[in-house]
Amino acid sequence: MSFAIIQTALDNGLIFGLVALSLFISFTILNICDLSTDGCYMLGAAVGVAVTISGHPLLALPAAMLAGICSGYVTALLQTKFGVPSILAGIIVNTGLYTINLMAMGMKTSLNVVGTQTIFDLFKSLNGSAFWTTWSRSVLLLILVGVLCIAVYRFLGTRLGLSIRATGDSIAMVRASSINPGFTITVGLCLSNSLTGLAGCLIGQYNKNAEINMGTGMVTIALASLIIGQTLFGRGRMLTRILGVIAGSVIYRFIIALALRLNVPTQAFKLVSAVIVAVAIAAPAAKQLILNKKKQAEAIRERKAAYAGKGEHHAEN
Repeated sequence: MSFAIIQTALDNGLIFGLVALSLFISFTILNICDLSTDGCYMLGAAVGVAVTISGHPLLALPAAMLAGICSGYVTALLQTKFGVPSILAGIIVNTGLYTINLMAMGMKTSLNVVGTQTIFDLFKSLNGSAFWTTWSRSVLLLILVGVLCIAVYRFLGTRLGLSIRATGDSIAMVRASSINPGFTITVGLCLSNSLTGLAGCLIGQYNKNAEINMGTGMVTIALASLIIGQTLFGRGRMLTRILGVIAGSVIYRFIIALALRLNVPTQAFKLVSAVIVAVAIAAPAAKQLILNKKKQAEAIRERKAAYAGKGEHHAEN
């Protein structure tokens, strides 16, 4: 595996890690299946690239996050005010975002920022050394993702953050505590979708283009990263879980890079993603099944040994 492939896998893993972190908040913390992720990711890319083309690469980041917040608010509104089931609300928003994304890109199916400065170009221009030229994008992504992980960790430890966590555990308990679950769900989905929008903006600036279908399958990728992180790093302290999600995303991208190295056709990547998700989900149960089988085998051996000992005892008598 070449150095360029490894670095690209690392960078993409960090960016997609934000989408996995978004799913961690909505799916794991709030216990809500938000299927608007694909459209929200593309929305962040569309808004981010459009703002970057206008000459404001730094402003593109908060603009994309704000667009994600709007997407999350609409999804939450459908659920909390109009009683739409979470899965259906996500599908409705995801469908509507296709047209909105086209509008954000001037009714074009693709935009590119070739020849326009991005945040990666600005960060790269801070130093002219060979090391900095090679690693500046990775360093910037590490800083951004690290700051966001700490920010999310700190937020989930606040009173509002604890209320959001409690909402995912038991809405009835939250209501009994005089907390409005509609508000906590709205804040949680706005937060999660802001991270998704930011990831779309970053990938748009990283690849210097946004294409209308680039968000397709993002839920599967984020779910695979989330499950890999939870499987490998467990469900311990909140900070460990958050960092595990990012690590799971990086590992997932390295698996995809390995698949590229093995000349797996790009048409088969969806199947590869599905297999990764299935293996990650089944891994804990498979591990427990193997342990149970070993315990059963040991118990059978012990019983056989006990019966053999009784047989020898009777023979001596």
